[in-house]
Amino acid sequence: MSAINGSRFQYQVFLLTGIPGQEDIYLWISIPLCLIYAISIAGNSFILFIIKTNLSLHEPMYIFLFMLAITDLGLSITTMLTTLGIFLSNSREISLDACFAQLFFIHALECIESSVLVLMAFDRLIAIHDPLRYASILTPQRLAKMWLVCMLRGVVVMVPYPVLLKRFRYCRSNVLAHSYCLHQEVMMLACADITVNNYYGLWSALLTEGLDYLLIFLSYVMILKTVLSITSHAECLRALNTCVSHLCAVLVFYTPLIGLVFIHRFWKNSSPLISILLGYVYLMFPPLMNPIVYSLKSKHLRARIVRIFVN
Repeated sequence: MSAINGSRFQYQVFLLTGIPGQEDIYLWISIPLCLIYAISIAGNSFILFIIKTNLSLHEPMYIFLFMLAITDLGLSITTMLTTLGIFLSNSREISLDACFAQLFFIHALECIESSVLVLMAFDRLIAIHDPLRYASILTPQRLAKMWLVCMLRGVVVMVPYPVLLKRFRYCRSNVLAHSYCLHQEVMMLACADITVNNYYGLWSALLTEGLDYLLIFLSYVMILKTVLSITSHAECLRALNTCVSHLCAVLVFYTPLIGLVFIHRFWKNSSPLISILLGYVYLMFPPLMNPIVYSLKSKHLRARIVRIFVN
């Protein structure tokens, strides 16, 4: 006991958690989870294939969708193994290094997806506000640079997470609340002062998702201002209709995130089950819903999908 109190003891693995109290129905829960992952991976892979193989879709709007699909595919793969491992075979153990790697990829991909949503908002703003210069502003070279900046931003901002966590000893507990690793959970298990981690976690969240949400909001304020100046009612509705898919993607991504922030900051006495379920929604629903929404709303994308299955 003195070794533990002296922080000399070190856990070698973390224990992941599915849904506490529901262990007897894990196999049944795994069925919809497997379906969600299968649809997410197949849907995003199909979007990538369609855009890659059709030159007519090599336009800025679909290039941004290509970026979004890559990110969603990465998120699904990153969480799939540990989540299904728990619900299918009750495999809860994960090594410290594997946990640090997983949380880095989860947070980096979340940051990249948030950045891509900003770029998609910018795309809609240019298309509506200045359509004659749309192609000259969003050139292939600029699109490539934007994608590079998104990836670098996600990597650079999130690299300190595993670096800061790796210097700690973990002796208080080794049980995590989710079926995947997150920075804010892992740092709470450290037998050390986590002030730096706390401040950096808050700073990085404000610099990424917080700033991105503000930029998206401002973009839509400018879009609405432009749309309301259009005299033709039909043209106004047509312009707004081009934003529906992106708005759905923004709502699916940010709504559970805001819910989690609200619970952690202002509703700490809430049931842990609510936080756990919101965590699953936050990581699983964007990769699931984005390919479905864009396939239904984009007539060009839908036409090529139908053509593949008809032929």
